[in-house]
Amino acid sequence: MLNAVEETISRQLRACKAASSKRRLPEDLEPLQSNPNLEEGFCKALLCRLRFRKHFFHVLACMKRPQGRGLESARKHLASCMTELDSILKSADFIRSCFGESCEGDIDDKTTASGREPIGFDAMLNSRLSAPTPPRAIKILSWKKAVEYFVKLLHDLDVICSYPLDPHLESLLRFVVQFQKSQPDLVARSHLQLLLVQDGKLYGRDPFFAVITKAAALPEATKNHDIQKNESILQLGMLVMNLLKILCTNTAWQRRKHGKFLQDWRVIYVQLELAFRNEFGEVSSSSNDENISMKIFQHILLWVEEQTYWIAFRFLILGFELELYSTSEYCMVYWYLYAVLTKLAEKTHLKIAVSYDTAKRKGKKKKDSPKDLARESRIPPAVLFLQCYICLSEGLTMISEKKLVYNFSFQILAALRNEILVFQSPGPFNTEQEKFVQHFELLQRACIPDHVSYPSYKESTTHARFSTLAMYNYFKDAQRIAREVKSSFSNDPDRLAELRKLEQVAEHNSVAQNLICRLGALDPSLKVSFELSHHPFFATVVVKRS
Repeated sequence: MLNAVEETISRQLRACKAASSKRRLPEDLEPLQSNPNLEEGFCKALLCRLRFRKHFFHVLACMKRPQGRGLESARKHLASCMTELDSILKSADFIRSCFGESCEGDIDDKTTASGREPIGFDAMLNSRLSAPTPPRAIKILSWKKAVEYFVKLLHDLDVICSYPLDPHLESLLRFVVQFQKSQPDLVARSHLQLLLVQDGKLYGRDPFFAVITKAAALPEATKNHDIQKNESILQLGMLVMNLLKILCTNTAWQRRKHGKFLQDWRVIYVQLELAFRNEFGEVSSSSNDENISMKIFQHILLWVEEQTYWIAFRFLILGFELELYSTSEYCMVYWYLYAVLTKLAEKTHLKIAVSYDTAKRKGKKKKDSPKDLARESRIPPAVLFLQCYICLSEGLTMISEKKLVYNFSFQILAALRNEILVFQSPGPFNTEQEKFVQHFELLQRACIPDHVSYPSYKESTTHARFSTLAMYNYFKDAQRIAREVKSSFSNDPDRLAELRKLEQVAEHNSVAQNLICRLGALDPSLKVSFELSHHPFFATVVVKRS
């Protein structure tokens, strides 16, 4: 229908152009405007709007094609949409000039380009047709904001269509998290979810067991193993599928689901562990290292633990984005983050070590080269893996560097609270322990991490003093690591940007720590505050005199 209308108006436009050039066309249509001089401008304005809508419908139809087959075509229509949107913006001056006398008030608040009331549209229609919900005001976007909305929506859809459908889960999760930072609209997020999960498969083509085996650093041949029929493995596939769906929701819903979702991941780990022990007994009693089923269980168990702590990490940092933490609660939040990241880094380090060992055993017939021996010798134990940060994978590298920042954060906050009573004002409604429970109850229910509780938090922070902080500046290590690993991410602009932000936080806070340790206990006029100015969840310490 849009094509038919477009053709009719195109003929009208050709006719008015022919009239202006005194040429005669076969269709020789009569002008629709009482003032023939306005005919061409109105035809162009209407045509670009019709073409925009037509190409936009093509975009939505192409993106719904199975297995991402229509993404390339969708990008072409997205480019056409942007072209027509530019034409719509350019037509606004002509339309306003035609109705300038009848426009009253600020044009930016009007819902049409002309500033006049729209014909045939009722602003209250949506509220009358919506599902039964509490009464609420529905504000119609102004014309200017509507154009801005579509510009951002088209950009977000183009980002989705540009994604190469990477089968590696780690890369996919990083893409979705990065995409969410731009705060995409519901339409874009819904299309991303439809692209990722189709017919119970990733992109509609890759079974989730194959995705899991690849993420767990298992050989390619294991993706067709019969162990995928195990009930716990099937449930794990459903959890991964639901994780991708949750990551495509809005921030508040995402955090809420992550908190409840953690218990499911914890339960599936216990079920897999029981299935593993029932099948093979204790690992130490088994001497058959080549047993492929045992290897699959071992790799997947390790990967499930790593993924569980990654979800816990996401749950905690989303609290900063939603502004759920007050400054007085930063100490406990950073302390819990430190505990979660320590376990996450440990599991990631183990996964990398196991995958390296598997690859080495696969090629054991070849003599180890000096380069391989040097690489192996540089991998330290879990507690020292931060010093060998460069040797690990990108994911562990980022986690390692963040761990240093968190380590400092909760210690300096505890010292400030203990020595100069900063951020120690109790709330009128709940105690510090009640706040701890409110923020971390879902993590505590899932025992993430094990043996972490409010008493252990108090024990860790009660004795923090400036004299202890002065002995070691964790931020100097953070700066050094950030500088050293930049070369490893030369082809990853997102990671480089993250490293620059972390380096800024470390640089500012290193200076602040030295100042606080030197004057904090002696100068009562010293005022310390925290701002999220350089990083979304790494606070920058601001020191001033009152």
